[in-house]
Amino acid sequence: MSEPSTAERLESLGRFGLRALRIVASTVSIVELLRSDWTAGIAAGVAWLVFLQVERRLPPAAPKPND
Repeated sequence: MSEPSTAERLESLGRFGLRALRIVASTVSIVELLRSDWTAGIAAGVAWLVFLQVERRLPPAAPKPND
């Protein structure tokens, strides 16, 4: 079985990082809105929307070979 290339590793890491940022932004948004900090809550919500749109525009991940 061959090891993934550097580009594949970077792409995988980037997708993981983007997913983590999306989760953190949504969590921060909810917490700040519950604390009635409207500016921070809305800003985190907008960040979450931006991360979501970026993730949707990424091409699908390449399937891994079964060999």
